[in-house]
Amino acid sequence: MGWDAFGLPAENAAIERGISPAAWTEDNISKMKTQLQAMNGDFDWSHEFRTCDPSFYKHTQRLFLLLHERGLAYQAESPVNYDPIDKTVLANEQVDSEGRSWRSGAKVEKINLKQWFFRITEFKHALLIDLESLHGQWPERVMLMQRNWLGRSVGTRIEFQVQSDPHIEDLPTTISVFTTRAETLFGAQFLAISPSHPIVQRLAIACPDVQDFLTKCPSLSPDSKDGMLLPGVGCAHPLQNLLDCGALGEGVDTKLTSHLAKPLPIYVAPYVLDDYGEGAVMGVPAHDTRDHAFWRQHHGALEIFPVVGPSASSAPPEVQTHAWLEKGVINDKWGSKYGGLSSAKATEQIVNDLGERATSHENWRLRDWLISRQRFWGTPIPIIHCKSCGAVPVPVENLPVTLPQVDNISRTGNPLETASEWANTTCPKCHSPAKRETDTMDTFVDSSWYFMRFPDSQNAEDLFSPLSADKMLPVDIYIGGIEHAILHLLYARFISKFLSKIGYWPSGGPDGTAEPFRQLITQGMVHGKTFSDPSTGRFLKLDELNLTKSSIPRIVSTGEVPVVTWEKMSKSKYNGVDPSAAINVYGADVLRAHMLFQAPVTDVLRWDEERIVGIQRWFKRLGNFVHDLVLKEITFPASSDQLGIGFYTEEDNRLWACVQDTISSITHSLSITHSLNTVISDLIKLSNQLTSTKTTNINLLYHSTSAILRMLGPIAPAFAAECWEVLHSISSSNSSISGLSDQPFPVVDNQIVKQNTTQSCAVQENGRLRFAVKISTLPQNMLKDSDQVQIRDWVLEQLRATAEGKAWFQGKGGRTWKRIVCVKGGRTVNFVG
Repeated sequence: MGWDAFGLPAENAAIERGISPAAWTEDNISKMKTQLQAMNGDFDWSHEFRTCDPSFYKHTQRLFLLLHERGLAYQAESPVNYDPIDKTVLANEQVDSEGRSWRSGAKVEKINLKQWFFRITEFKHALLIDLESLHGQWPERVMLMQRNWLGRSVGTRIEFQVQSDPHIEDLPTTISVFTTRAETLFGAQFLAISPSHPIVQRLAIACPDVQDFLTKCPSLSPDSKDGMLLPGVGCAHPLQNLLDCGALGEGVDTKLTSHLAKPLPIYVAPYVLDDYGEGAVMGVPAHDTRDHAFWRQHHGALEIFPVVGPSASSAPPEVQTHAWLEKGVINDKWGSKYGGLSSAKATEQIVNDLGERATSHENWRLRDWLISRQRFWGTPIPIIHCKSCGAVPVPVENLPVTLPQVDNISRTGNPLETASEWANTTCPKCHSPAKRETDTMDTFVDSSWYFMRFPDSQNAEDLFSPLSADKMLPVDIYIGGIEHAILHLLYARFISKFLSKIGYWPSGGPDGTAEPFRQLITQGMVHGKTFSDPSTGRFLKLDELNLTKSSIPRIVSTGEVPVVTWEKMSKSKYNGVDPSAAINVYGADVLRAHMLFQAPVTDVLRWDEERIVGIQRWFKRLGNFVHDLVLKEITFPASSDQLGIGFYTEEDNRLWACVQDTISSITHSLSITHSLNTVISDLIKLSNQLTSTKTTNINLLYHSTSAILRMLGPIAPAFAAECWEVLHSISSSNSSISGLSDQPFPVVDNQIVKQNTTQSCAVQENGRLRFAVKISTLPQNMLKDSDQVQIRDWVLEQLRATAEGKAWFQGKGGRTWKRIVCVKGGRTVNFVG
């Protein structure tokens, strides 16, 4: 067990309470550890660590230096949202619709700051290719999200020549655009560039209107079609030269000739991302939905020029109202050289004809990982800045660089910048006065490698030993929320591959890919019942509500019915549940079983305590059954081999077969599908069978009870252990039987599988019984993973093999039915229609 303990939420919570982040974090860890122990979690606490402990982040700093030594950690300028009052960087989500800081209310500025980066792009090919090794073990949704985030696309980079007014100086002379649809270049009618593009930044200095628009940009949504026509600049259409020299051939439409000869307008538009191509896109309204919407917003009904259509002689239908996205054939109106060419052939021809101005190019969405944070509560970056030597790594022997004691931490600025005694130091190289780096690391750095530390958590000298990595990695099953599908999981894969490459994980796992997590399960979030005021939307505390009638709650102050929703548990929404309080009311084991039973592990779980009574009743029935069984003063056989199955009644056979089916099903759920909710439902079904059976075979009852308690042990360890003790409390001959935790998990009894080979099958027609016949029981390999069609076909084959079934089918004269419903593993078949 470990604690991912650094980060801004802990820092802000500490500031609100006027205490240090360290004290706040330690107090929370202590409380959560107590809660986990009260929940009967079986964790190996000897390997416990926390990322905020210097004994851990010493190694996180060493990881930084390992990357830095190889040129994979570097410092560069990056544009950020900056709050000039709080003197801190803001995420886009922290800027309101008016471009103001959600915290201070100040107008947010877009500035360039020197930031630290990890060069994750060096591993982009491995990060993409090695996803294939995870096929079938990771959710397809997560792998798709990672592929999209990596964003590899193959296309063409085209250079547009910039044209500007003479008084505008120092502008770049070209704009490079990446496109996967180079054949639509004919229809380019504008260029759109990102707010941080060098041309925009240069114009913002000279033109206040441009700066005003940039100030508004952070508040615009990512899909906004807002934009500003940049004054005094445009660009020549790349195909203009081909037109002028006749390289397009004959027959170019006059209207299109005029289009190609005109300069293209350039817009600054927030929908253009810095991380796509080079922060510029060519706007082709005819063949891109986003470009079409942007053109109509800024140019109204001005004509759109289609390039590609279903044939050379026909333009795409209704292209003036919506974009035509399919590939096809170049229209004849664009000249005899290109008219009639397919999209692929036209792309090749454009690259050839434009020469150096167009090149085949591979583009990636992935950008290097920005790890700088201008906050206190994080791992200090082990760099010292010297005026003579530049950025100098802290010597390994001087790690860790620990956080200083800071009395008053505020939200304004970075507290480390004012900790002069800590920040002022000497250069390790020239011993001149120097300053420490005051940025701390993104907390994703801590979580990118912590799992590799667990097998060797007491290693004081290094991150971990290569021997421990080769012995224990990769992680067999990794459980994390879908919200970590991209950032955390991608960073962990990157760091694992890096550390494997430099010898920390020599083998890189069984297949050598250095993938850290063999199997991934994305667990769902727990949602709580949430109440809000219908007039203001304010979330309500429970003491503001009258819950006397739970079906119709009321707001105490107004008598109104609140809005009731199910939302992710959050302190701000007052919908959380204190585990300690719930344990005190229901007990840990009831709570555990209830949580697992309510939903599949990958689904959202709605926390509804009204349903917990079902688990309580189940435990009570099973506990009473064990107590009653002990009152029979039975002498237990040593093993189920002595049961003498062949002498059982049909009732006995049914019970023991049910036990075996349950063992098989639960073993499959725990080891293959991880469907923990079905484990509970299977145990409840077996409990119902056991507690309602009419058998008097004491040996069978004992071994059936033994099996259910051993399967229940991982779910409800305390309750199952107590029942186990009760079960063995009478017979002195069983004093040597050890506790439940020492017992093996039950395995399927192949003896009963072999002997109990037939079952009754009731054949119905439109719900009316026609006859019953003995057929073989469903094979074990069909109990799981078989669809209903496969089971139905197998049962029909068994029926046709019997005399009764053969005669019945012949009497129907080859009749067909609308549906054939097979239930209970072939014990009932209903022919409908």
